[in-house]
Amino acid sequence: MKNTTRWISRLLAVCLSFAGFMHSAQATLVGTEQVAAAEGVVSAAAQRAHVNELLTRADVAAALQERGVDMAQAQARIAALTDDEVAHLAYTLDTAPAGASDVLGTIVFIFLLLLLTDILGFTKIFPFTRSIR
Repeated sequence: MKNTTRWISRLLAVCLSFAGFMHSAQATLVGTEQVAAAEGVVSAAAQRAHVNELLTRADVAAALQERGVDMAQAQARIAALTDDEVAHLAYTLDTAPAGASDVLGTIVFIFLLLLLTDILGFTKIFPFTRSIR
C-alpha cells in the first residue's frame, strides 16, 4: 500500500511539473479568405489575372505574334472563359514542363538498361556485347 502511494505521488509530481508547459488556446474568428489562402485556394479573379499576366510576358507575346495570334484577340478569348476553364488553364500553365518532353532521356535510359542487362548476361539483345558469365 505504501509503495503504491509513493508511486502515485511521484506520478502526480511529474504531471504537475509539466502543467506549466501547457499553453492556453485562443479562439478567434477566421475569415473565409484566410482559410482559402492557407489551403492554397485562389479566387477566379486572381487566376484570371495570373493567366493575363503570363500572356503579357514578352516571350509569350513574341511567340503568339510569331504564330499569327493578335494579343487583343487572345485577351478577349481569356475574358470569355468560364471560371472553371480559367482555373484549369492556370493549373495547366503552372504545372506544364518548361520545354519539350523527355522522350530522348527515356530512350537513353532504356538503351543503357538493356546494355547493362546484356553485359550482366540476363539478356542477349545487342550482338556487340559479351556477357561476364
